[in-house]
Amino acid sequence: MPTEAPEAPQAPEERRRGTLTSGRGRLADPIFKWIVAGCGTLVLIILALMVIRTTSEAWPVFAKEGFFGFLLGDEWTSGGSRTEITGTYGAWPFIYGTLVTAAIAIVIALPLSIMVAVYLTHMAPPRLAKPLSYTVELLAAVPSVIFGLWGLHWFLPNVMRPFFDWLEGVLGWFFLFEGPVLGVGYLPAGIVLAIMILPIMTAIVREVIAVQPLDQQMAAYAMGSTRWEVITKVVLPASFSGIVAAAMLGLGRALGETIAVLMLIGGSQAWGASLFGTGSSMASHIAATFGEATPETRTALMAIGVALFLVTMIVNILARVIVWRLGQTKGDAAV
Repeated sequence: MPTEAPEAPQAPEERRRGTLTSGRGRLADPIFKWIVAGCGTLVLIILALMVIRTTSEAWPVFAKEGFFGFLLGDEWTSGGSRTEITGTYGAWPFIYGTLVTAAIAIVIALPLSIMVAVYLTHMAPPRLAKPLSYTVELLAAVPSVIFGLWGLHWFLPNVMRPFFDWLEGVLGWFFLFEGPVLGVGYLPAGIVLAIMILPIMTAIVREVIAVQPLDQQMAAYAMGSTRWEVITKVVLPASFSGIVAAAMLGLGRALGETIAVLMLIGGSQAWGASLFGTGSSMASHIAATFGEATPETRTALMAIGVALFLVTMIVNILARVIVWRLGQTKGDAAV
């Protein structure tokens, strides 16, 4: 009795076509598309609701002081009314304190993070590079209150205060280092902020440098370049966008940091050019006064929150513009 010949196995193209035209495959693709689109839209909706809500809460202050009058005014006198704005509210001292402490932090942390990342990726022995990398990542998880307590009770009196006294004695004639040295102030808050943002910036820069193509580096070595020339002319220029991203992430944390700055900046409503002077940042002033604030003052604190969001957005836009302009300059030079 003749037996039936076995069916010929399907070609890979036929099997792939059958999989793609199945009902499950056709259904999963649009579902996945709408889920991803929904998640992206949800982020924008949450951000819009935050801006709209805080701005509507703060609008009575903006209406009384004027938007730019509130941002540039330097007098803050709280009122006690529940129905109208009776005090005087100017946020400039807090905006100034936020910008100064964040600038100090990024000026210190950015070069240090690049140097640490270069050492971990190009110079450290493998048995030392891994433990150091883990230590850096562990420091990024330390709560800010720990940094604040350590900075206030040990680092400030034992390290920073003697250094500030020496700096004031040498450069006291320069307006940025004009005395007296009070201990707490813009400079100690900025230095501790730099220590706080250093781990996360270092981790990002290290990852960016580590994934740079090895072929280009080997080609540079083959042409007789030194390690210094390879790092400065090949690795770092290729890592520029990632370094800027790390700086923006660190700057964002520095602008919004609260507890550590509250402990070290001094908490005054004054402002001045000297880095030894005391002041407040926007976030630290909100944290220090919100609990005991009157309804009118809480409205003004909401306005500071709007100003903080605006300052953060402007700083990020400026950073993007700088990156874009530098990219265009490099492109023109390459052509």
